[in-house]
Amino acid sequence: MDDFVKRKLTEWRLSDWIENFQDQGIDEESFYLLDKDDIKDLITKVGPRAKFKKRLKSLKGEKNATNQEHEETADSAQVLANSNTRDKGKRKSEPQGESSGCLSPTKKRRRDSTYSEKVMLSEVRNIMECVHDKILHREKTKLNAFLEERICDLETEKRELVGVFGRTGAGKSSLINAVVGEKDLLPSGSVSACTTVIIKVEANKQNQNYEAEIEFITKEELKQELWYLSTFILNDEDCKDEDADDYNDAVEMLSALYGEERRKNPSVEHLMNDKHFREIPEFIVSKKKTLTCGSAKELSAELVKYTRSSSKYGMAKGIKKWFWPVVKCVTIRVPNNDLLQNVTLVDLPGNGDRNKGRDKMWKGVVQSCSTVWIVTDINRAASEKEPWEILKSASSLIGNGGQCQHIHFICTKSDVIEDSDDSSVAGVRAAIFKRNMRAKEEVRREFRKLKGVQTHFSDDCFKVFTVSSKEFLKKKRLGPDETEVPKLQEFLYELNDFHSVTLKYVSGAYGILSLIQGASCGEVAGVKANVCKDLEENLKCALDKVFEPMIKSYRAFNKCLMEGVEKSNSSRESDLKSFLYPKRMKGSALYGRLKCIVANNGVYKPKKGKQQNLNERLASKLMESIDEEFRKTFPNESKCEPFNGAISSFSLVTGTLVEKYKKYKGVQLQLEFLRTEEEKIKAKLDKTIRERKKEIYSSLTTSIEENMQKCYEDAQQCKGKGSLNAMRDIIEQHVRAKVDMFEESKTVMMLNVAELVEVIQKILMETLLRSMNLSLNTDDQSVPDVKEELETVTKKYKALKKNTHEGTSPVSADQPGPSSAQVSLSKKTAEACLTTEDPTGNIEKSNEASGYQSINQSSFIHIASFIQIQIKTEKINKNIVEIIRG
Repeated sequence: MDDFVKRKLTEWRLSDWIENFQDQGIDEESFYLLDKDDIKDLITKVGPRAKFKKRLKSLKGEKNATNQEHEETADSAQVLANSNTRDKGKRKSEPQGESSGCLSPTKKRRRDSTYSEKVMLSEVRNIMECVHDKILHREKTKLNAFLEERICDLETEKRELVGVFGRTGAGKSSLINAVVGEKDLLPSGSVSACTTVIIKVEANKQNQNYEAEIEFITKEELKQELWYLSTFILNDEDCKDEDADDYNDAVEMLSALYGEERRKNPSVEHLMNDKHFREIPEFIVSKKKTLTCGSAKELSAELVKYTRSSSKYGMAKGIKKWFWPVVKCVTIRVPNNDLLQNVTLVDLPGNGDRNKGRDKMWKGVVQSCSTVWIVTDINRAASEKEPWEILKSASSLIGNGGQCQHIHFICTKSDVIEDSDDSSVAGVRAAIFKRNMRAKEEVRREFRKLKGVQTHFSDDCFKVFTVSSKEFLKKKRLGPDETEVPKLQEFLYELNDFHSVTLKYVSGAYGILSLIQGASCGEVAGVKANVCKDLEENLKCALDKVFEPMIKSYRAFNKCLMEGVEKSNSSRESDLKSFLYPKRMKGSALYGRLKCIVANNGVYKPKKGKQQNLNERLASKLMESIDEEFRKTFPNESKCEPFNGAISSFSLVTGTLVEKYKKYKGVQLQLEFLRTEEEKIKAKLDKTIRERKKEIYSSLTTSIEENMQKCYEDAQQCKGKGSLNAMRDIIEQHVRAKVDMFEESKTVMMLNVAELVEVIQKILMETLLRSMNLSLNTDDQSVPDVKEELETVTKKYKALKKNTHEGTSPVSADQPGPSSAQVSLSKKTAEACLTTEDPTGNIEKSNEASGYQSINQSSFIHIASFIQIQIKTEKINKNIVEIIRG
C-alpha cells in the first residue's frame, strides 16, 4: 500500500481500515478502480462504508475534472467550449472555434488562472471536509454545532440561467448545439419542434454520461387541460372556423398522445385511464424519468418522443406514440463542459402555456434568467413581428419582475446570402459582412422604438449578434470568429465566473478556520468586552444607515402608486371598452377569445400574435406609475445595487478593529470571521432582495387577478345565444362594483415592501448577533487545532484576493469606520415613511392625502409594523448590547 491510500483513509477518519487495504495490496491506481463489492469486502461496517463511498465518488469527480483541464491546456486543437463527446466508450474531439493554441495572451492567462483556481477550490474543499470530520468527533457544544452548520453552508452552487426564445425554425437548436460544442445534442431540421416543453441544458458534474431528466405535468393538470380542450376548443363549431390554430393544436396534441383512441371515446374519463400511459409509469406515480446514454446522438434519439412533434421521416421514423403533451420540462446534462459548469441554457416557448403547471414553471424560469437570447432568421430580423412580440410581452417579466441583465438579439443563418453581384469567395464574404452590419443596425434601430421595453432596459443591456452555426462547424465561407459563435461562448465563459465561486468558498473557509483557531486562544475577558462595545456601536450606526434609504424608497413608492390609483380609476372604463369591444374583431371570433379569457383567469395565449391579458390591462396604469422608481430601487444591473447601495455599504468596520486590537491574536482571528460572515450575509441579502422584488412587482397584477376571479367564474357559466354580451356585462359590472380594487393593489404592494424591510432587519440582526455572541463570548477548548489548515487556506485566500479589485489583504476590504457618536432615528424620522414633503420643505402628515383612510385595519397594522421597526430602533440597540454581552 502506498502513502496516497494511507493519507486518504486518515483524512477521511477511516484509519481503522488501513490494515485491510494494506493486506489487499491497494495502491493509488487500484484505489480509483474499487467497485461496490470490493468496498464491501474492505470495509465491513455499514456506517464507515457509506462515508468511504461518498468521499471516493467526490474524489473521482475532482480527478476527472482535473484530467479534463490538463487536456484542455495541453491540446492546441481544443476549442473554447470543450466539444469532446463520447461514442460507445471512445472519446473524440472535433476542432471547433478558437483553439487554445490561438488564444490571445489575455485569454490564455485567464484560462490558466481558472484551472489553478479549480485546483485550489478542490484542495480547500478537502481541507474543510477533514475539519468537519474532526469536529464531528469532538464534544457536542454550541460552538461545534455552529461550526458544523457553517461548514455545510459553504456548499452553495452558483447558477446563471440564459433563456433562449425564438419561433420554430429560427435555429435555436443548432445555435445551442454549436455554442456548447455538441452538434448532435438537440435534434433540428427534419423533426418539428414542440412549442410547449421547456428544455434545459447544463453540465453533468457527477459522471461521464449524457443524461436527461424528464419532469411530467401532474395527472390533475392533464385532466384540467383535457376538460378545457373539450369544452372550449374541440366541441365548438365556431372555434373550428375562427381559431383554426387552437383547434389544430388541440387535435395534434390528442393525436400524438392517444392516436385513434381519442376518436373512439373522447371523454375525459376515458382519456385519463392509466392504460394510455403504460410506457411512462413515472407519469402515473408523479415521478421524474431519467435517460442515460453514452453519447449526445444516442440521447437525442431517445428524447425525440418527449420533446418534439411528430414527423414521418428522419429521427422520428418508427415512433408511434409521442409523450410531449404530458412533459413539463426536460433537463439535459452534458459531461466535460466548462461553459455549462455554472450556466444553464433554457430553450423556452415564447408565450408561456395554457397548462397551469407548465405556465407557472415558464414564468419562474423567465423571471430567473440573467440573460435572454432572442433568436431569429437574419433575413427577417428587424421586420418579423414574432421575436419583437416575445420581447415586448416578456419585458416586464424579465425586467422589473425578473433579474435579466443582458438581452442578446441573435440573427442566425448569417452565412446565407442571395443575389450577390460578385460570386467569388472574397465577393461573397464581403457581401455577407456588409449585410450583417446592416442587419445589426436595423435591429438596434428597431429596439430603440420599443419605449415599453426601454422602461426596463437601457441600450447598454442590448447587443446584436450575427451567427452562423453551420459555418462554425464547416468553415467553408467564414472563419470561426466571423461566425460570432465564439463571442457567445466567451460571454458564457465570463458568466460562469469561476473566480467569484472559488473566492466565495475559500473566503468562507478562511473565516471558519479563523473562528476555530481564535476560540482556542483564550484572550483576556476584559479585551473581548471592549471589542463587544466597539462592535455594538458600529452595528447601531450601520443599521441606521441601512434603513434610511429604505424609508425614502417606501415613501417614493407610496407617492407613485397614489398617482397610479388615480389614473387607474380614471381609465377603467376606457380600458374595459378597448378590451371587450375591440375594433378589428367581432362575432364568433370575439366570442371564442373572450370564452378562453374567462376560462384562463383573464388570459388568452394564441399560438401566433400578442397575448391578451385583462388583468395586466387593468393594472397597466399602476405598473407604469411605479416602473421607473422600481427599477431605480431594485436594479437588475450587476454594477448597481438595491436601495442605492444600502446593503453593500453596511459594515461592522472589523478592519479598523483588527488594527486596533492587533496585539491580541485570538481577537484578530475572531474579527476576521465576523468580516467574512458579514460578506456572506450581504450576499444572502442580495439574493433575498432579488427574489422578493419579483413578488413585490407582480403583486399588483396578482391582486387584480384575485379581485377578478369571481367574475371569471360567473362568466364561464354563460351558454347559448347572447352569451357574448352576458359575459361582457358580468365583467363590466364587476369592475365597476370594485371601487377600491386599485387601492387594494397599492396596499398589497406596500405591505410586501414593508415585509421585505422586516426580513432584511431580521437577517442582519439575528445572524450577526448570533455570530458575534458565539465568536466573542465563547472560549471553547473542545475545538480542534487547525493552525496548519488556517495557514494553508490563508495563503490561498490572499492569492485569490490579488486577482480582484478588493485588495490583497483580508483587512483592506473594510472602509474607514464611523465615529463613535451614534445618531439614532427619532420618532419623527421614523414616521417620515408615511409623510410627504412640499417644495418649501414643510412636512405634513399624508394619511388622508394618500387615501389610507380606505385601508382596512389589518392592512394598516402591517404597515404600522414597518414604522415600528424605526420607532423601536433605540430599544433594538439596547438589546444588541445585552445579547453581545451574553
